[in-house]
Amino acid sequence: MTKKILFVVNVDWFFISHRLPLALEALKKGYEVYIACGITDKKEYLENIGLVVHPLNLSRSAIGLKGEIKAFSEIYTILKEINPDIVHFVTIKPVLYGGIASRFLNIGKKVFSISGLGFIFIKQGLKASIVRMLIKTMYRFALGGKNSHVIVQNPDDKVVVNSIVKVPITLIRGSGVDLSQYQYVPENNDNMKVSMACRLLKDKGVFEYVEAARIIKNLEFKIENYSNVEFELYGDIDMHNPASLTSEDLEKIKKDGFVKLYGLSNNIAKVFRDSNIVVLPSYREGLPKVLIEAAACGRAVVTTDVPGCRDAIEPNVTGLLCKIKDANSLIGQIEKLIVDKNLRNNMGKAGRKLAEKEFDIDEVVKKHFAVYEGNL
Repeated sequence: MTKKILFVVNVDWFFISHRLPLALEALKKGYEVYIACGITDKKEYLENIGLVVHPLNLSRSAIGLKGEIKAFSEIYTILKEINPDIVHFVTIKPVLYGGIASRFLNIGKKVFSISGLGFIFIKQGLKASIVRMLIKTMYRFALGGKNSHVIVQNPDDKVVVNSIVKVPITLIRGSGVDLSQYQYVPENNDNMKVSMACRLLKDKGVFEYVEAARIIKNLEFKIENYSNVEFELYGDIDMHNPASLTSEDLEKIKKDGFVKLYGLSNNIAKVFRDSNIVVLPSYREGLPKVLIEAAACGRAVVTTDVPGCRDAIEPNVTGLLCKIKDANSLIGQIEKLIVDKNLRNNMGKAGRKLAEKEFDIDEVVKKHFAVYEGNL
């Protein structure tokens, strides 16, 4: 009989951007491929490439106990109906709800992707501590059943997961990129563009980036006149996330004029090829795909010294690390790359080599199937 693999993920567009090559490889290998996810406008596309789509009412923001129970029930029903040989849970709610539901079902292989531990592992305060303790308890039960295997993207998350539950854990650095789509082009040293691309969340360090641009453009910087440096920001707000910027925040950024604000780019490879430096001052990540894309395009990176971000570069080789939530530290590292063309260009070339060595999508897919098929 044909083996069945099911992917459970929060929303269709995220699956397409981060996990679609896994589904395409499964189809190539002869699997029946199913996906259960929140639907935007991608259902027809997924069905046309051969996936069986099960819409899932899974809000990424808090919707109350009744809504969460309904989401859990939907996942349980889909798991029972499909009875997959392999199920891969991606993103927090599918991991938690799917893991708990699967404890009551006989599923051959359960794979859980912990791609960053989410904003609740960043937030401080008593309420956040209580919620964090509750989520850890849920993780322990969700991940702890038989036939479970966890995939993490950085060593810090591996340590955290290992402290919660004793199951096989595999470290795979990110979701990979198709290197043929992110070709290296030498940068244009006649201009100076600094780019940041992300979901527009406070936790991504957007405000620190805007503040750094303001200081540099206002000539408050201590060494050079950088008024001609262009700062760009690509991405959309995400109102399902409590950390999202608001429409008012975007209007203020536009009005201030220190950063050119663009929406979501459909060609991020071109954005980075047209840039000189890529910045992501995030507070915590799994392993950010945007930094993999920057490396593949051969661009030097400035990012924060936090889990996930520091693991996406080779510090002082492919990029520089700054302090978390510290615009002045961010400015200092951007300035080093602005003034030193050779350093910047050499880091970009080293980034491309890193991408070829670690982030090739073909190798990432092979590692996932080694997990799926019991070779890891």
